[in-house]
Amino acid sequence: MNLVQPTSTHSTTAAKASVVPREPEFDVDLFVIGGGSGGVRAARVASKHGAKVMLAEEHRLGGTCVIRGCVPKKLFVYAGRFSDKFEDAAAFGWRLSVPRFDWPSLVAAKDREIARLEELYSTGQETAGVEVVRSRAILEDAHTVHLLGDGRRVRARTILIATGARPELPAFEGIEHGITSNEIFDLKTFPRKLVIGGAGYIAMEFAGLFAALGSDVTVVCRGSNVLRGFDEDVRQAVAASYTNRGIKLMLSDSIVRLERKADSDKAARIDVTTEQGGRLEADQVLLAFGRAPNTTALGLECAGVKTGRDGAITVDANSRTNIPNIYAVGDVTNQFNLTPVAIREGHAFADSVFGNNAWQVDYSNIPTAVFSSPEIGTVGLTELEARAQYPVVDVYKVRFRPLMAAVTGDCEASMLKIVVDGESDKILGIHIFAEEASEMIQVLAIAVGSGATMRDFTSAMAVHPTIGEEIVGMLTPTVRYDRREASMPLVTSAAH
Repeated sequence: MNLVQPTSTHSTTAAKASVVPREPEFDVDLFVIGGGSGGVRAARVASKHGAKVMLAEEHRLGGTCVIRGCVPKKLFVYAGRFSDKFEDAAAFGWRLSVPRFDWPSLVAAKDREIARLEELYSTGQETAGVEVVRSRAILEDAHTVHLLGDGRRVRARTILIATGARPELPAFEGIEHGITSNEIFDLKTFPRKLVIGGAGYIAMEFAGLFAALGSDVTVVCRGSNVLRGFDEDVRQAVAASYTNRGIKLMLSDSIVRLERKADSDKAARIDVTTEQGGRLEADQVLLAFGRAPNTTALGLECAGVKTGRDGAITVDANSRTNIPNIYAVGDVTNQFNLTPVAIREGHAFADSVFGNNAWQVDYSNIPTAVFSSPEIGTVGLTELEARAQYPVVDVYKVRFRPLMAAVTGDCEASMLKIVVDGESDKILGIHIFAEEASEMIQVLAIAVGSGATMRDFTSAMAVHPTIGEEIVGMLTPTVRYDRREASMPLVTSAAH
């Protein structure tokens, strides 16, 4: 997600102050716990609707995405891509001196941008009339919030919980020697040898960017392949690409022990032992095993708020908990853990509760990007999901080398895949592994959400030469799956 500054996707008007009735038994109309993307959007919109709003954040405004997530990660991804560009430039006739990467300069540049964005968030809340309190806040009952920073107790008519998620860590010996995605952006020295536990999108993004920056990267993954939940062709393409780039994938294995050892001739290293008997040496071990809802010690039990087995707050389609005046949005509900989803949920909540404009978030066809190298862009159903839900499924798939590779000699293959309902011709899902896949999938998600058919795509005029033209140029299905008749064989054809 390229985030420059907080923006609104729905119009709001400060003149609606009369919409929110004042109740003297409450200090504020809305108290927001958590200053991440969802919380700040909800607070700002509610305040513009006339609500008196207070927001508590115990760390920094902006939350995971801005401070220690997608924004700094994308900046690091940009830095890593220069290594390929330097090599490509030589193939196109540029003569460059040997480039040298300086880790402290990248960290400093990242810090400046994060500070700028945090200030924008703070200014946005202040301009909207939201009172921001830098304190941990916990619930004492359904309407009372205790600010631990100064001991105040605030009575709120409505409470919104937007505390996000935190890295989830399993229990094994020496786990304290590892780091999470929270710490990796601020390392004092660059890790020449990096071991990553886990193979989800966070793990794969860091594996790609640190390898591009010059690290020797090893990924230890419990599963038989990376990126569980993504389309199988995408998973295979990423695994093959990363292997070709020198990233070592230890599949069907897991980390069971970390031990830090000091050496008089070099800095302290970490010995990594895996379940299958593997022994690795690393400067840093990144533990990327997923994320858990950040609901610990929030006082949810005091207010009677129900949570699921994973600790996530249970909400309905309007983000309301089992307590009528308490709501929750974003990763703390563990539904769709993406920043744009949290923002949309926060906005829908504020409009519905304070703006006399009730609406719900549509969770169908949410586009997703993985900032690997190349990128992944996906929206809609995977091939396996479609085959389980529809009797006839057509799959259009093409692998190709981008035009630039004709000059650079790069053997990296891009992959485009479209999953289609074979009866209605409606597009069910699109999966891309190519440069700028994130930019393409944002636009393609509009088409999928609007019910576009494969005929709509193939009737569009291509833009040449581009990667995108391959999407509208796939005229014949690569394979058709038809289970209307058990005896009917699969019909396949050569890829376009």
